[in-house]
Amino acid sequence: MGSTVPTEAQWTAQSVIATLPHPPSENTSSPVPFFHLLERLKTTKREGWRRFGINHGESISDHMYRMSIMTMFAPPSIAAKLNIPRCTKMALIHDMAESIVGDITPADTHIPKIEKARREAEVVEYIAKSLLGAVPGLAAQDIQDVFREYEDNVTPEAKFVHDIDKMELLLQTVEYERSHAGKLDLTEFYHVYARIQLPEVKEWADTVMQEREAFWAGKSRDGSALKS
Repeated sequence: MGSTVPTEAQWTAQSVIATLPHPPSENTSSPVPFFHLLERLKTTKREGWRRFGINHGESISDHMYRMSIMTMFAPPSIAAKLNIPRCTKMALIHDMAESIVGDITPADTHIPKIEKARREAEVVEYIAKSLLGAVPGLAAQDIQDVFREYEDNVTPEAKFVHDIDKMELLLQTVEYERSHAGKLDLTEFYHVYARIQLPEVKEWADTVMQEREAFWAGKSRDGSALKS
């Protein structure tokens, strides 16, 4: 987008959409313009990895896809208390606003959390009203409702998906450390482990942390790399 990117004070969903090479058609009865917008989730990389030189890493949709599959494996002890199809839908929707907002990470300290939330809510409203408002059916309202539920983080489904979000990050982190043969120490991402709430998801996370410990112990033994 170059120099046409709006400043922080000027940011609106429409101001970003106006800079796109092919802005989506609005107020049409077809969902096709929305389908085109989703392509941006396939091509937009998760920014947190770039600071470590991982420039061809996972996309936003990569992250959401694995999350959606993970929700389907909720252990029986919690699955009976959850609407699993809604959890899967929430995993597929929760980062949808990043198609326009981009992937804002905690390292982007110039954008406060409240501003990030405002932008994302605005984009979801744009999707629901401008792109899908004239499309027959209830999908537009459902997308907005599920997004709000995730953001409010009150329902059991939202709490589970928030844990799955953190769990997916742990998986990707140890996978990048292993695939880079111990040349990357991604310790800073593991703080999410302590924020996982549900014991069933924590058990999965424990397994990942044990995998990581074994990996770095092996590196220490063969001397090829040492975790700082």
